[in-house]
Amino acid sequence: MNEHRPEVADVFRTYEKEFFARWGHVLSPQQRKAFEAIRDCRTAALGGHVEYVEQCDTCGHLAISYNSCRNRSCPKCQAMARAKWLAAREGELLPVPYFHVVFTLPREIGRLALQNAREIYGILFRAAAETLLTIAADPKRLGAAVGFLAVLHTWGQNLHLHPHLHCVVPGGGIGPGGAEWIGCRKQSFFLPVQVLGSRFRNVFLTYLREAFEDGRLKFHGEMAAFARPGTFAALCNRMKRIKWVVHAKAPFGGPAQVLKYLARYTHRVAISNSRILSIADGKVTFLWKDYADASKVKPMTLDAVEFIRRFLLHILPAGFVRIRQFGFLANRARREKLALCRTLLGAPSAPPRSALAEVGDRKADEKPCPVCRTGHMILIRLPYTERLAALPLRIDSS
Repeated sequence: MNEHRPEVADVFRTYEKEFFARWGHVLSPQQRKAFEAIRDCRTAALGGHVEYVEQCDTCGHLAISYNSCRNRSCPKCQAMARAKWLAAREGELLPVPYFHVVFTLPREIGRLALQNAREIYGILFRAAAETLLTIAADPKRLGAAVGFLAVLHTWGQNLHLHPHLHCVVPGGGIGPGGAEWIGCRKQSFFLPVQVLGSRFRNVFLTYLREAFEDGRLKFHGEMAAFARPGTFAALCNRMKRIKWVVHAKAPFGGPAQVLKYLARYTHRVAISNSRILSIADGKVTFLWKDYADASKVKPMTLDAVEFIRRFLLHILPAGFVRIRQFGFLANRARREKLALCRTLLGAPSAPPRSALAEVGDRKADEKPCPVCRTGHMILIRLPYTERLAALPLRIDSS
């Protein structure tokens, strides 16, 4: 039996008319482009291959291989980009503990990103980076120049807007003058999260006020009141009085665990197809993790139009970079700084290639055979004679 598992694209195709009738007038060009790309990904609309087809590695079932949309928000198009990115990161790992730190925006501040995504998310990166670099350099803390990688996620498990930054931080840094490597002294995170939270809040609000004064923030509709200086100042004052959350998780076990983590987090989109349980009667049911209830996994059912609306909240502005590196991992000096780090650590010039190259969770990205359900679909090249026979099936993408 050819059983098709429900996907985000199925929701888009099935409820497109209803969604655009209700929300089409407020979509940005980038959201509309993402919608169309995800809807058409790996369908006849984008054309198909005759030279290459998909074949089950167990039962031999053949299927036309349709073109991918390659949109960075598409649940089906992240495997290749992730694999290439991970291969580059493997050579940057150091033989030290790694820590996971998360910077989260308060709900009222995160809400500003609905109409000012580029500014708010840019300030989030800037404030988190300045916080980590400044406090780590303080001689009372670590007294070293650190480096780290940061990944922007804008969603929660229920698809509501929840902007936060995942940072992967090596446990130590380059000492003053580049004369020594200063490692962390504890297995817990080496910078106090209360200090990080206070500093992050103050730096973020400073840059936010600057953006408002420079006219870089725009507010319309229900948020129009924030365009008034008094209302905006009151918001900033309220936010200054509350605690901002910075969470430091347990350290990774080593470089292999770091790459496995990055494979899961770096190219993730708002919801993966594997979490969708059903699409029926105008509803979408999917799995979510309820962190308020001991992280239990539960089903959630949403109106299909609302599901699409929430998904599109997380489409980033064109050209916005959601994975960034800072400190000694910053692009402009990464090669030289990493070489210095390895010298100070007495480590090899580059880590040997090993099972680390395979941590892209390949099996999780394999497409199961819809016929036998035990094999997986792999891309094969048809012999020339078979390609000629298949020519009438060629998809016209014009």
